[in-house]
Amino acid sequence: MDRIRAGIASNSPLAGEYDFNRSTIADLYDPFTSHLHTPAFPPGGYPPQYAPYEVDVRTERQTFVNDVPLRHDSSVSTFSAMAPPQLHNTLPTFHGDEWLQEDCFKQAGPADFDPNSFQASYISPSSNFQTATIPVDDHDRPLLDHFVDHVLRMIYPILEAHQQSIARTEAILKALESNRSYLHCCLSVSAIHLKTTVGLEGEQIDHDIMRHRYDAISQLCQALNRDTDHESILDATLAMIFFHCSVGAPDDSLPDIPWSDHFQAVSNLVNRLEVSATEQPNLQIHAVSPFSMSLTSWIDILGATMLGKTPQFAHTYRSKHLTGTSTGLRELMGCDDRIMYLISEIACLDSLKLEGRIDELTVCHHVSALGAQLEHTRSAEDVLAHPYTAAGTIQPEQLTINITSIFRLAARIYLCSLVPGFDRSQQSIVNLVSAVSHALQFIPAGPYGFDRSLVWPLLITGSFSAPGSEFRGFLSERADALGDIGDFGSFGRMYRLVQEVWRISDDTFSLSSESDHGSARSSPKADKSSSAEAGRSMGRAIKKQSVHWRDIMQRNGWRYLLM
Repeated sequence: MDRIRAGIASNSPLAGEYDFNRSTIADLYDPFTSHLHTPAFPPGGYPPQYAPYEVDVRTERQTFVNDVPLRHDSSVSTFSAMAPPQLHNTLPTFHGDEWLQEDCFKQAGPADFDPNSFQASYISPSSNFQTATIPVDDHDRPLLDHFVDHVLRMIYPILEAHQQSIARTEAILKALESNRSYLHCCLSVSAIHLKTTVGLEGEQIDHDIMRHRYDAISQLCQALNRDTDHESILDATLAMIFFHCSVGAPDDSLPDIPWSDHFQAVSNLVNRLEVSATEQPNLQIHAVSPFSMSLTSWIDILGATMLGKTPQFAHTYRSKHLTGTSTGLRELMGCDDRIMYLISEIACLDSLKLEGRIDELTVCHHVSALGAQLEHTRSAEDVLAHPYTAAGTIQPEQLTINITSIFRLAARIYLCSLVPGFDRSQQSIVNLVSAVSHALQFIPAGPYGFDRSLVWPLLITGSFSAPGSEFRGFLSERADALGDIGDFGSFGRMYRLVQEVWRISDDTFSLSSESDHGSARSSPKADKSSSAEAGRSMGRAIKKQSVHWRDIMQRNGWRYLLM
């Protein structure tokens, strides 16, 4: 051993001391690590042209959607002349490892967290869904890509929070491949979204909207004539209703079939599929897919409040409420199924009252009973809290608790509005509106928030809010925070309707002239003295009872589905 050491020159790069007694087995096996131990190499022992080196390479990448930064990744790779690079130092971060960390490792508790500093870190990066197999003309390919890249993400925000959006997107892509009516519906919606967000104007974009809208209806009629594949027909019809109300502009003047007519076809299809399943019980299959039934129920219940009608499947919801059966509404739109079932019951009561089929005493009795049932849906666990962890990840359970609380309060306001002699300035209503304002503080705002999932409760609360209510200021601030996406879809239409309610309800004279002197607006030469005297004589009486938002919709010809 001494001879070996003596044989090594003092200026040799191997002159460093080396312990031959240390183990030659690596503690952690790494296939890219050298297992031949080398002594320390002093830098001065190398010729200048062969001096050892070490290079650090930093790689950064950032993902943008509509020029909005969504994700920022950074990785550092180290290359050294002394050892091969490590595998874990050279590979970029894997996009799908977040679910493993959330499921297998305990998250930090919800410590002090500022929701205003949250910038949608919970949103998973865009998946590279393949659209090449979808049969579409070359000139329509940009519309398809825009639909997949930009429209799909905004349609189901609650599913996104529950991390179920990937499966739903894959199901939509499969429908685009095989369902021609569904495909043309989505292409038309994509063109509408381009028109409302990018500001495209002119005959070409309107032509694309109407061309695909017509093709969707034509394909649907052909499928109905064949009387086969009713599930695909149902999917396409639901898409025509829901997708359009998600992206349509408030002042869309292009001709279209009203959503209520489409839903009548949906109702007939569901009934037909249910009857077929009853006649063939041995098949043991769902007559209607669970997702389609959830979407149908969502449209049915809230759509009934738009029309002042009884929901088409009110008896089904009543039975499910009594048996505690879920329809999947909580995971789809954020509100607990029991609250939605009770909103269906309130809509039934509203319809009976409008039709004059029950007297005032019966109305008050049902209002009291339904109010008690709404209160019964509360539990000790339903505590409002910010739906983020300290790490900035969304907590879907807490989010649904917050959304359910707001729907419950709005349902109570809707219920109280049916009481004879209702006045929005009553202290009980003012307290309920203030409670909604408080609960809104626990809902993320902005373009990546969930205000677009609260369109119906915001409509009810805003319509029955008194002048000077802090809720009006909150709603205005949240509409501004949404930016451009707050100008279209259900939220944009809701805000336009609520502002019109405020304008008319808060202005005694304009309401007087519109309700009893409707010709005064269209006739500038009308006698001003008679109009002023009518305003003075009727102003107080009209101001005591607010105009209903449904009447304003009918007056302006707005066939909105606000959900």
